[in-house]
Amino acid sequence: MTQLLPTLHRFTIDDLERMVTAGILRPDDRVELIEGELIDLVPISWPHQACVDRLAELFVRHVGRLAIVRIQGPIRLSERSLPQPDLALLRPQQDDYAEAAPTPADVLLIVEVSDTTLPYDRDTKVPLYARYGIPEVWLVDLTGQRVLLFRAPHAEGYRDQDELRSWDVVSPVAFPDLSIPLTNILAP
Repeated sequence: MTQLLPTLHRFTIDDLERMVTAGILRPDDRVELIEGELIDLVPISWPHQACVDRLAELFVRHVGRLAIVRIQGPIRLSERSLPQPDLALLRPQQDDYAEAAPTPADVLLIVEVSDTTLPYDRDTKVPLYARYGIPEVWLVDLTGQRVLLFRAPHAEGYRDQDELRSWDVVSPVAFPDLSIPLTNILAP
């Protein structure tokens, strides 16, 4: 007797858009497409949302129109990957990405905030961002009160990795003159 193995269906961004059009998914469903797999996003806690709000306000105030500050919006890494990072700094574009999602070439910085999803963010999303050449990722670990910093992407991950604590200061590679005390990000 032949054994049948379960089939894993891999989706594309076009498949995802057809699911929304067909009503299988609602436009406001919190999902992301990671290497063809549709992932339900964990509900955002109040501390998580407060941290994202602090980051958004900080970046909007300091980078102005030098970058677009995108909050929890999709980044098109490939036909099979459409993550929704908590925050992304994007290169300015005339139409503010009204016609199409930003791609890796448009991304200056991605920030993921984690209070309950640290292993997923660190072990799945950060390596994914590296594979697609995202130049810099900050993983804000609210539970550990630290920021994991990833720079210099290559196929196997990030060459430069650092762990910063609340007393440290960080500057995005794209904006080296902007010094951010981590107490501004990790504040309770």
